[in-house]
Amino acid sequence: MFSKESRYRQVPDVTVSDARGRLVFAKDIRPFPDVTGTYQHVVNAGDRLDQLAWTYYGQPLQYWRICDANPAFLSPLALLAEEALVTTRFPVTPKTPDADPPWSALLKALSAQIGVDDITVVEDVTVEQHPRTVDGGEVLVTTERFSRAVVITYNRVNLDTVALAEVIDRVGFKVDTPVDGGQVGQPIIVPVAVGG
Repeated sequence: MFSKESRYRQVPDVTVSDARGRLVFAKDIRPFPDVTGTYQHVVNAGDRLDQLAWTYYGQPLQYWRICDANPAFLSPLALLAEEALVTTRFPVTPKTPDADPPWSALLKALSAQIGVDDITVVEDVTVEQHPRTVDGGEVLVTTERFSRAVVITYNRVNLDTVALAEVIDRVGFKVDTPVDGGQVGQPIIVPVAVGG
């Protein structure tokens, strides 16, 4: 039933009970194979697993070897940053710096958007030292610099970064360039093909 290219060809048959209690033949669970000798491929926007399999193996249907070598990714779409649920970091600053930032209004407005799964407000602190002259002598003054961001996990079928940035802007924040938390630019493992 399986072609010679199939990953299930060597998996043993087992007998299992179906919903009616009848015994039927099925394939056993296929364990992940040991991966030896690997290449790393840096994910580019628009990469496809069948094209990567063609590039590395000359066989587009061998894409499953790449999936097997990267078990941390739950789906092939996640491996290439193509799954529907994505996370983006939006650096923000309040439009009126002297007033309290409207965090609760922002969380309420984002939660009302269909497709928003999770929202986290992140505050990063960097410590900087600056030389200053005090009483004729130079001293180092340490200052803290705060930067804030809203990290949003959302379904890209319903929303995009432009729509989310507009919601953030309407509430009272300036939005800097959003940063996707996806796989583009990250390495994935490409195992050496069996026999070469």
